[in-house]
Amino acid sequence: MQMYDLIQKTRRNEQLTNAEIQWITAGFCAGEIPDYMMSAWLMAVCCQGMTAQETAALTLAMRDSGECLTLSSIGSVTVDKHSTGGIGDKTTLLLAPIVAACGGCVPKMSGRGLGFTGGTIDKLESIPGFRTDLPMEEFLRITKEIGCCVIAQSGNLVPADKKMYALRNLTATVDSIPLICSSIMSKKLALGADCILLDVKFGHGAFMKTPQEAQELAQAMVEVGRRAGKQCRAVLTDMNAPLGANVGNALEVQEVIRILRGEVRNALSDLSLTLAAHMLSLSGKGDVETCRRMAEHALESGAALEKFSAMIAAQGGDALVTQDVSRLPQSAEQFTAYAQKNGYISSIQSEEVGLACLTLGAGRTAGQDTIDYGAGVELHAFVGDAVQEGQPLFTVHGASQELCRQAAARIAACTVISPEPLASAPLIYQII
Repeated sequence: MQMYDLIQKTRRNEQLTNAEIQWITAGFCAGEIPDYMMSAWLMAVCCQGMTAQETAALTLAMRDSGECLTLSSIGSVTVDKHSTGGIGDKTTLLLAPIVAACGGCVPKMSGRGLGFTGGTIDKLESIPGFRTDLPMEEFLRITKEIGCCVIAQSGNLVPADKKMYALRNLTATVDSIPLICSSIMSKKLALGADCILLDVKFGHGAFMKTPQEAQELAQAMVEVGRRAGKQCRAVLTDMNAPLGANVGNALEVQEVIRILRGEVRNALSDLSLTLAAHMLSLSGKGDVETCRRMAEHALESGAALEKFSAMIAAQGGDALVTQDVSRLPQSAEQFTAYAQKNGYISSIQSEEVGLACLTLGAGRTAGQDTIDYGAGVELHAFVGDAVQEGQPLFTVHGASQELCRQAAARIAACTVISPEPLASAPLIYQII
């Protein structure tokens, strides 16, 4: 085979064979295909797209470029969940213990945050002592004993994706549905879970800006999962406003604990219960309605809180944070912003909130950046709420008053108060 011929074939919108796609992926990983030729092929894919068969072939070739985990020693049906990212999205921290409390099994590898979206691992590492770098044997043992364990991605999983994504980032070929699908699903398949639930976000605070884009990505990922022999389902959810009340690592853990303790019910808890129901249903625990009732009971009975506490302790963390959230990191300063007029909140731009939190130190602009685990924002009012002049809208947490005021100004600028209420959009748009 010649890479020149395959670039030309893709550019002409002619379908590549599985063997040709495997050859491209293996050759690039081995350093036999130079970056400039791979960049040309990626651009051809970005412009012409790929068929479902080609997308599946690329995903499997990327999966097989490194090691694949075997979860059979757990001895139960395993279910994984992936979110395409969003502001305040801490559903994994709720889903894992809820599903585990219902008899499900959630072995989860998650990532760190980079840019304005937070990472699950950073949130968990805000819990004093919490370890996310467990050896594989310990990861499997904890998952089997407790029903859930969340660790950082490690090892030689999908090296093709690491090399390919770095090149896509430099060559303006990131926003291609087949390439996004292959990147996500190759990692999910390499992790080895029997079932996969996909939370595909759309809106201001998501990579996919419209429901139509999210739908296209979701359909592609579900089809790849089906072709790989996995139980796979996608839930399309709105990310035009932050999810839940808190954004920022320790602040998000606080909100999770308060929901698990039964102190708070909001859009975050409702979405988490829905996602948990689908994870349990995929695992064979019953239909979605039955599984939703199981998830609600696990939350209301305190069983999910017990699982979360047990997981924290098993991973070396301070499990007493589930009883006393003040044991979590806290920033030195706070600043509260108030409504300047009466009306209804019609918009809170998620991406702007995320970028404001980034300036506070709650996220990273580069991989080596240090995080202020206590930094972030607490929302006191949400889209659709009626507010009165002088009512608290949000509180910013940061290392200094100057940082807090700067972040507060940015969040205030993206919070729109209208004279009339707007029709509310459903949080869940579609299930595929």
